[in-house]
Amino acid sequence: MALAPDHLGPTITVGEILVEIMATSVGEGFRQPIDLVGPFASGAPAIFTDQCARIGGSAAIVGAVGADDFGRLNVDRLARDGADVSAIAVDPTYPTGSAFVRYRADGTRDFVYNIATSAAARFGWSEAVETLVAKAGHLHVMGSALSMPSAVAVIDRAVRIVKERGGSLSFDPNLRKELKYDDDTERRFSELVAMADLLLPSGEELERAAGVAGREAAIDRLLSMGIPEIALKEGARGASVFTPGAEPLHVAAFAVPEVDPTGAGDCFGGAYVACRRLGSSIEEALTYACAAGARNVTVRGPMEGAGTRAELDAFIAATGRAGP
Repeated sequence: MALAPDHLGPTITVGEILVEIMATSVGEGFRQPIDLVGPFASGAPAIFTDQCARIGGSAAIVGAVGADDFGRLNVDRLARDGADVSAIAVDPTYPTGSAFVRYRADGTRDFVYNIATSAAARFGWSEAVETLVAKAGHLHVMGSALSMPSAVAVIDRAVRIVKERGGSLSFDPNLRKELKYDDDTERRFSELVAMADLLLPSGEELERAAGVAGREAAIDRLLSMGIPEIALKEGARGASVFTPGAEPLHVAAFAVPEVDPTGAGDCFGGAYVACRRLGSSIEEALTYACAAGARNVTVRGPMEGAGTRAELDAFIAATGRAGP
């Protein structure tokens, strides 16, 4: 098994904790007054952590929020769902980070982020972070966090500590077109790919991670680099897992009405990592992961559909598949 067992210590993530506020109408951008709904607890690492905790994994997050209602909304939600929030800093000066999102007619999204000049970016290596990392069994890194110097500094130290105590690393490329990435970030991205015990790409991220064009060539390249496990998110096709010397394992998507796709990939990752660390087979973990992602898109809000194991069992039993 590629990932360290759950009893070694919690799965930790590092990065942005936000509120998300979304347009209720389909369109392009925010250049005129429109109806909005929210705030919802959000941030890719927070969504991942919430789903990881809800399905029964030990989970924690390193990040920061403002001393405001948006911050309290996030911390209360994560704590309620079983996540360790001891390493979330509360900044007394800057507001909690935010993301405004609007869906276009073709299903793509426009975002307006406030991360760099918010509390979301104002954390670092503290006594609380050191205590958490010292007992962690797994580190999950999301590409979106690589645009934040504060997150990068923590990730760089945490990787070494977690690996030295026998822990494991998963990496979700998750790079955002709205965020800027410099040469150092690109280098760090490549290093994290090479170090990963589990890679969780989707779409073009697979080829970017491998540095070669074409799905099969990319998979072959990543496996030849020594990556033990690749869980490829394929949207309406479901998901597939590739491991060295074994046939790919594919799970079909669940057929659900899509209300809000934000957070589906993060819920997929949270469920998959938690299940694998708790001892599930690849097939069982992949089924729960696909169910977690599908269930989450059926309600509005980035983590409002994150499910417990019992809720996901009921969802799997009641929901048909979308086909191969």
